[in-house]
Amino acid sequence: MGQNKKDGPSIHTGHRKRVKEEFLARGLNGMADHRVLELLLFYAIPQGDVNPLAHALVERFGDLAGVFNATYEQLLEVKGVGANTAALLRLVPAVAARYMERTSDVSGQVLTDWDYEQLLLPLFFGARNEVAYLVCLDAKSKLIACRPLGEGILDQVGVAKRKVVETALACNASRVALAHNHVSGVAVFSSADVRATRELRELLRQVHVELVDHFVVAANEMVSMVASGYLDGT
Repeated sequence: MGQNKKDGPSIHTGHRKRVKEEFLARGLNGMADHRVLELLLFYAIPQGDVNPLAHALVERFGDLAGVFNATYEQLLEVKGVGANTAALLRLVPAVAARYMERTSDVSGQVLTDWDYEQLLLPLFFGARNEVAYLVCLDAKSKLIACRPLGEGILDQVGVAKRKVVETALACNASRVALAHNHVSGVAVFSSADVRATRELRELLRQVHVELVDHFVVAANEMVSMVASGYLDGT
């Protein structure tokens, strides 16, 4: 019996080879979520059948996006997921966000609505906490810099106002746009968002900086406060 275990590759080895060849030939087109997860799990779990674990992850979190949005701790709650697997699954969205950020460079360009999406959406990809960014522009609306303001900063209005003004002045910006995400998944401005933005606009005017817009991002959707009618009269 010991000899039989060593004779030739296992059926799982053959299956892994076929899945890898399928990806190399066609990419992920037509590949079900659990098959994509299988392919990833091959690199975290070198041996054995990972198909049941791939199915369990999809069942637990709903789909591929749900798996990648799960926290490290939530992933470890799934039977069969160890530290290496959980780390790999958290690494994937982080790498994707970095890639999107690096390939969406619009430095020195006059920003249009599309450019704002191209610039900002990658920054919020996979974010599980509320974060905010300030887009700093010159007088002709050319991008100077996009600076992070911190996590949960919009919940601390006094801190947020000071941070925004300091960042705008440090970048020598003439115009700025604010952006933050809603971890609830709903891209709708709250009354607190609108009130704080209007107060911030007046504060920035005192230092000769124009607040041109405020964007809220959720579930890969971005909504403009100006387009929504909350900043008329700027």
